[in-house]
Amino acid sequence: MSEECLICGKPLEYLNETEEMKCGICGNKFPSTAKCLDGHFVCDSCHNEGAKLIKLVCLELESKNPIEIANNLMSKIFINMHGPEHHVLVGAALLTAYKNAGGDIDLEKSLEEMEKRGRQVPGGTCGFWGACGSAISVGIFVSIITKATPLTNNSWGMSNLATAKVLQRIGEIGGPRCCKRNSFIAIEETLEFIKDNLEVTMDKEKVVCSYSERNNQCIVKRCPYHKINIEKVSTI
Repeated sequence: MSEECLICGKPLEYLNETEEMKCGICGNKFPSTAKCLDGHFVCDSCHNEGAKLIKLVCLELESKNPIEIANNLMSKIFINMHGPEHHVLVGAALLTAYKNAGGDIDLEKSLEEMEKRGRQVPGGTCGFWGACGSAISVGIFVSIITKATPLTNNSWGMSNLATAKVLQRIGEIGGPRCCKRNSFIAIEETLEFIKDNLEVTMDKEKVVCSYSERNNQCIVKRCPYHKINIEKVSTI
């Protein structure tokens, strides 16, 4: 259980009210609701540095399976156990699989737009805004591939429906947060949505989480991807 604060590794604590804090990496001050038990704070910009490398990995992949792509990205050293980099990662995995499965998009430009929009979604939105960043990432993905804007009709509705579908499932399972669990939920819920609405079929696979030992708040028996639940189902 070593990964919490990016500076010292100690557990994080979340505050009920926003405070001004100095980032322990860049030294700039930001309003925040999170710090570690030793008082360290890392701003979203520094935490999100790994998101800049996601595009480079995705452009080299030929997989039509967004879960496989997501796991590939999550295995990289620049992706932390938790953090706002997942707000880019989910949409990027879906964009890559969508393109490789026959989706009509310019992948490089789409990934660049995904990074721009995803990096604007702050960490902690799941708890403080009631909208997990992985679900918002799905909405961004659908918005990009359908060219939605605030003034479009069907594509505007589709991107919001996709986000709502993911949030419904995330909310049903409950917290505390896990960026890996919610990323997998977001991708799985989106596969059928895209198949039904845009007639592009991406590959899918059974998800077995390999990150639980790095998550101090793993919900274990309530997580659909924890190995003990997968093993239980396989023996029935």
